[in-house]
Amino acid sequence: MDLTTMNLEQSKTCASSGVIGDYVRELAVNEPAVLRRLREETASHPQSQMQITPVQGQFFRVLLGAIHAKKTLEVGVFTGYSSTATAMALPEDGRLVACDMSEEFTSIARRYWREAGVERKIELRLGPALETLKALIAEGAAGTFDFAFIDAEKSEYGSYYELALELIRPGGLIALDNMLWHGRVLDAQSHDPGVLAIRALNQKIHGDSRVEAVLLPFADGLTLARKI
Repeated sequence: MDLTTMNLEQSKTCASSGVIGDYVRELAVNEPAVLRRLREETASHPQSQMQITPVQGQFFRVLLGAIHAKKTLEVGVFTGYSSTATAMALPEDGRLVACDMSEEFTSIARRYWREAGVERKIELRLGPALETLKALIAEGAAGTFDFAFIDAEKSEYGSYYELALELIRPGGLIALDNMLWHGRVLDAQSHDPGVLAIRALNQKIHGDSRVEAVLLPFADGLTLARKI
């Protein structure tokens, strides 16, 4: 094993360490109490794996502050951790358009939006996200959003990406969650629609001259694409 390979192997071992993970969570995240309560409530939900991690929430808050975001978009709300974290990072006159299909899930989100004092910043649109995104474009919102977070039906990721790209302003950011899909993107034998869609989108973004992008290997893979 040469030095480069050895360093890569050591890095993988270190990064996957439970101790290192605990260290990162302890020092990289200043989780507000309202987000902690939401995370703990969601942990008992049968689909709790759909919730983003505290590190991701903290990352979004830092990122949104850095780009001075005022108008944001979310595709896939679930119980509201990411939307609450996002809205908390926005200025008082900031706005988040949140898209989801589920009244059940978003009723939990609404409760925490109120508790966090950010409900007034959030416009929830219930219905198929593709229809909502197309409606926003028809309403004249193209090129007006600073940031979009996509974390919904994986088989539709390619369509979400294209519509979000139209809605984002030049210099704005699109974040896409689960871009490693639990490592299943490496399974060449998989015919799962979600796996195929994510793998295709990873390749597309890699060669997309409309954006500058990076695939970050934390959580379940997070892609950031900046519109040029």
